[in-house]
Amino acid sequence: MEHSYSIGVVNSSTFGVYHSDLLEELRRFGEITRFTVDPNIPGDKLAAELRGEDFLIASVTPDFSEEFFNNQKDVKLIARHGIGHDNVDVEAATSVGVPVTRVLGPHERSGVAEVAVGLALDCLREFTSASISVQEGKWDKRKEFVGREISRAKVGIIGYGNIGSRVAEIIREGFKAEVMAYDPNVARAVIEKNGIQPVALEELLRTADIISLNASLNKDNHQMLSKEEFKLMKNNVVIVNTARGQLINEHDLADALDSGDVGAAGLDVVQTEPIEPENPLLDRDNVLIVPHVGGYSDYSLRKMDEKMVEDIKAVISGEIPEQVVNPEVFRNEDRVGILNESSSGC
Repeated sequence: MEHSYSIGVVNSSTFGVYHSDLLEELRRFGEITRFTVDPNIPGDKLAAELRGEDFLIASVTPDFSEEFFNNQKDVKLIARHGIGHDNVDVEAATSVGVPVTRVLGPHERSGVAEVAVGLALDCLREFTSASISVQEGKWDKRKEFVGREISRAKVGIIGYGNIGSRVAEIIREGFKAEVMAYDPNVARAVIEKNGIQPVALEELLRTADIISLNASLNKDNHQMLSKEEFKLMKNNVVIVNTARGQLINEHDLADALDSGDVGAAGLDVVQTEPIEPENPLLDRDNVLIVPHVGGYSDYSLRKMDEKMVEDIKAVISGEIPEQVVNPEVFRNEDRVGILNESSSGC
C-alpha cells in the first residue's frame, strides 16, 4: 500500500477498545489518531483541530456543522459510530462532497430495545433503589418497594422504526401487555400487522401507563414532550428515553416529576452529554439515568466497529459503502474523481 491515510476517531470511547483486531486492520491503511473535543466546540475550531484527517469516525458529539464543512478541505468520509446522524449537517456535507455513513439498524436494534425495557422495569419495580437500601442495611424498607407490572400496563411507543418496533415486540410477546404506537412515517397497516395498535400522539399521551421514546431526532420533533404534553399524560406515567435527549424538555420533565404528573423516568440519553452537573434531573429518587449505553453490548460494539472499518475500506477502494445518508454525493462526477484518486495508491 503506497498511500497512507489519516484516520481520526472523534469523541468515541469504545471504537477499537474491545475489539482491537479491527483497530489493527484499520491501521493497515494509515495512522489512527484519537481526538477528545468539547461537545460544543464551534465548527471552525473543530475543522482546525481535525485538519489533515482523511476519514473521521464520529461519535454522538460534537456537531459537524455547516461551519465545520466550510472550513475543512481534507475529509473524504464521516462514518457515524451509531445509528443516528443528527449531529452531522448532512446538507452541508453533501454540498462539499463528503459522504456520511451510519451503522446498520439491526446492529443496535436488540441492544437498545433491551435497555429501554430494562429502564421501564426498574422504574416500575425500583430495583436500583431497593438494592441501595440493602447495601445501607435497610432490609426492612422492602415494604416500600411495591411496584407495578408491565404485563398489566398500557405501553405507548413513540417512533415505530428499527428500535421502537423491537421494544413493542418484546413487550407484547414477552409480557403480553397492550401496546400502542405513534409514528407518522409508518403506515398503519405495518403497525397493525404486528399486533400493535396505531394511535394518534394525543391518544397515546392520554392513555399510556408507560411511554417509550424511540424516535429519531429531526427539526419537527425537538422537545416534543414538554409542559403541555406532560399535562395530558396519566398521573404516575413512566417515561423511558433511549433515543435522543433533545426530544424532551428536561426542565418541564423535572417539574412534572415534582408535581406527580410523571411518576418516574428512565433515561439513557440527556440533552447535553456528558450530563451537566446542573441538570435538573440529577439527584432525584424517581429518575434513573444511565450514560448512553443502549448500544453497548459486545455484539453491538463489534458490529459497529466492523461497519466503520468496512466504510473506510470501501471509500479507499473507490466503492460505495452501505448506509450512506447522502448517496447523492456519489452521483457527482467530482466526487468520483476524488474516490478514484483515493484508491489509486493501494
